[in-house]
Amino acid sequence: MTSTPLTLPPGKRMAVALTFDFDAHSPWMGTLGRTSPSYLSRGDFGAEQGVPRLLELLGRNDLPATWATPGHDLVTFPHRIEQILAAGHEIAAHGCYHEVVPDLGADEERRLMEVALRQHEQVVGHRPRGYRSPAWDFSESTLGLLEEFGFDWDSSLMGREFELYRPRRVTVNYESASEFGPESRIVEIPVSWYLDDWPSVEYVAGVSPLGSHRDMEDRWNTIFDYAHQRVPGAVYVLTMHPQTIGRAHHLLVLEALIDRMLATGDVWFATLSEIADAWQG
Repeated sequence: MTSTPLTLPPGKRMAVALTFDFDAHSPWMGTLGRTSPSYLSRGDFGAEQGVPRLLELLGRNDLPATWATPGHDLVTFPHRIEQILAAGHEIAAHGCYHEVVPDLGADEERRLMEVALRQHEQVVGHRPRGYRSPAWDFSESTLGLLEEFGFDWDSSLMGREFELYRPRRVTVNYESASEFGPESRIVEIPVSWYLDDWPSVEYVAGVSPLGSHRDMEDRWNTIFDYAHQRVPGAVYVLTMHPQTIGRAHHLLVLEALIDRMLATGDVWFATLSEIADAWQG
């Protein structure tokens, strides 16, 4: 399949999406199963300090962002969602409580998506256009549910690096070629663990060590340079978490990268929905 470029604003060479997975308590209680006050307090930091710091940074530079938020955190921290919306940003779906999607039965995955959509309508006022799966993982049912519930785009898969595409179902055959189904109507805006702050620098006891923010900074800058110099019409998607990127030393890394991107003069900062709308694939 050939890549279809974005329709960019005049004078722009590539698109950058600043995305924040505002999942506060959810990744601890959902994916990791840790509900001690210590772990939940890190989610509190993300909501009560990380989000305001990020809103100030974005507002100072007049930049839009997409905030992927589980239903649980929408209803737990509605005051922060109100501030995010008041600043003109987009809220996308991100599961119900950061559940482990591949472990769910089809009926339970549907039920939790219905719960999350009701919570989104309750707090945001309308259904989300886009979806990002918890921990970027799908079940065999996920793509069909996104189609059924009317989502326009997904940002969870990794079949491209800097280009949008339409995902396909895959039937895995171990002793013969795997089989691809037809392209979905869902637009996929690809993500990358290399452009995610959590695995780089978020400490989780017994899971991940303390990483270097300088390594993260170098990786993010190097990937940006490649996209900017070698991929006309590239889409560069940063995935960040308020409880991670909102820490002082990580925030300075993000501020420096934004300044560097702005200095090029040819980067279009956009929400994921704006990027999906600019793609004609």
